[in-house]
Amino acid sequence: MTDTTRIALVGLGATGLAIGRALAGRRDCTLVGAADISPERVGRDLGELLGGTPSGTAVVADPDVLPLADVAMVATTSMLDAVEPVLSALVRRGVNVVSICEELGHPFLSHPEVSGRLDKLAVEHGVAVLGTGCNPGMIMDTLPLLLSSLTQRVRRVRIRRTADMSRYGAILTKFGLGLTEERFAAEQGAGRVIGHVGFEQSVAALAAGLGRDLDEIVVDAPRPALLAAEPRSGEHIRIEPGTVAAVLHGARGLSGGEAVIELGIHFGLFQPGDPMEDGDACVIEGDEQTLEVRVPGGYESFLSTVAVASNAVVAAVGAAPGLRTMADLPVAALASKGAWRR
Repeated sequence: MTDTTRIALVGLGATGLAIGRALAGRRDCTLVGAADISPERVGRDLGELLGGTPSGTAVVADPDVLPLADVAMVATTSMLDAVEPVLSALVRRGVNVVSICEELGHPFLSHPEVSGRLDKLAVEHGVAVLGTGCNPGMIMDTLPLLLSSLTQRVRRVRIRRTADMSRYGAILTKFGLGLTEERFAAEQGAGRVIGHVGFEQSVAALAAGLGRDLDEIVVDAPRPALLAAEPRSGEHIRIEPGTVAAVLHGARGLSGGEAVIELGIHFGLFQPGDPMEDGDACVIEGDEQTLEVRVPGGYESFLSTVAVASNAVVAAVGAAPGLRTMADLPVAALASKGAWRR
């Protein structure tokens, strides 16, 4: 490896571009290439696409022709089955892979066969594969696991979030924002409105880290939580009056008929005066004490995803070969690398 970590980008949507900008601004990282399926981006100069000066590196359509890198940052889809071929192809080239695919965050229960294949392949080629992000990746698994060290035995974990989606792009369609209630129900019935992907992985990661066996993980169906009374706009969406401005989605980890892990998130475009509780909260009920962390205003979902991904991408290069989770990485490796900014 060189003095800087050579990084290839795969997927240049709103989140992928933001991660690229973050990495381009660091002295310990060098962007060596990028791939995207959009004809509007293929052939364009990567530096200019990221809002900077020309880099001389053109975006390609096929990740297979990317220059060799120490690690690839994949930001394409939430679905592990869909992204597995891309991950596998990169691994076969000897490239470490970090992805914000939510189902990759802790896929051992939800996708045992894919997990086995990726782990075996990564070990054979001496590289690491890591799923990360805001959540799964940090807020609903790694962060509460670290906090749980302050009590001897955890009885229950409850996490509530309010996630501002105003910066996001393509993933908004799966939340049904901007739809009428009737259209929301129809799209949900057709399998196109599915809400947050990753609850099962976050619950599984929490349970595994706590050494807690679960009987079942129940992921509820997302439901409209707020209709807009007036227009609301995000960077990539406009919500008209009478359409869905926020949804509620959650999951539970059950043991002995009791919910020992409870996760819930309001996703939407919010305004002052909206009826849902503001901010994020994590409550860990332990035998000795109850630990409660509240974040007024909440963690900014988009910025947090970009930060976690860009901070973890270099850490993956030093990880043991195989399919890894955030729990496998040292805390210092995940810490902010702001000191490396140009």
